[in-house]
Amino acid sequence: MVPVDDRSGAALRARFAREAEKLGCAVHIADTSAQGVQQVLDLLGGDPAILSWDFEHIPLPGLAAALDEAGIRRVADDPGVRVGITGADAGLAGTGSLVLTTGAGKPRLASLLPPVHVAVLETGRIVPHFEAWAEQQRANGAHLDAGGTIVLIGGPSRTGDIANIPVRGVHGPGAVHVIIV
Repeated sequence: MVPVDDRSGAALRARFAREAEKLGCAVHIADTSAQGVQQVLDLLGGDPAILSWDFEHIPLPGLAAALDEAGIRRVADDPGVRVGITGADAGLAGTGSLVLTTGAGKPRLASLLPPVHVAVLETGRIVPHFEAWAEQQRANGAHLDAGGTIVLIGGPSRTGDIANIPVRGVHGPGAVHVIIV
């Protein structure tokens, strides 16, 4: 467990952002949902399609309507799609990692297949460390072994398997953007 002394909301957000950037994530702060939606549209850069979680699991009101208006469609499993969009169940301030759980409307593919992963994280979901998140889940009656998958994302995919040369994006997204709202 990574110690996190200051557990105020502002301190957790700042610590998460610093640690996520150290891991190679691009962190974007959106003070409003409209700013978050615009950030997503900017990251898409005119792409015609995305892979994503169902919109009720992405904490960004207005996102579905904005994508419809821009003519961007949601597809289920197209390997040619450049961007995947998900929510995040938690952000771990101590490590800058994201916690994503899978289940109905939250397919793993959206965070693993496209070369660019955009995760929308609510400030209130940033916790000090994984143990604090797991304790919250138990306190709320959740069973962490109830058949879904818990994915911890610590930045873009990277490997050094070939001649110890670091390469990004071989086994997952080469870019991870976190939009904190």
